[in-house]
Amino acid sequence: MSKICQITGKRAQIGNNVSHSKHRTKRSFDVNLFNKKFYYVEKDMWISLKISAAGLRLINKVGLDAAVKQAIKNGYMTEKELYKDEYLYF
Repeated sequence: MSKICQITGKRAQIGNNVSHSKHRTKRSFDVNLFNKKFYYVEKDMWISLKISAAGLRLINKVGLDAAVKQAIKNGYMTEKELYKDEYLYF
């Protein structure tokens, strides 16, 4: 899986390294991603998300259910990705 946040859709950006002599070379600015498990109360199950720090703040602000519904609506994740770990707990 690529380095994309499943809640906010943030992905790596491309920029330049600039040396003292102003020589520019390409580099990438990666997203602050980590894997985190959440208990999804509405579905009574655990879900595992690849999430950025900004996505975690969004979940703390609006709640897990609203953040997941918004991410699915915006196309950052699918229903299939949401239920990928379901077989582990049933």
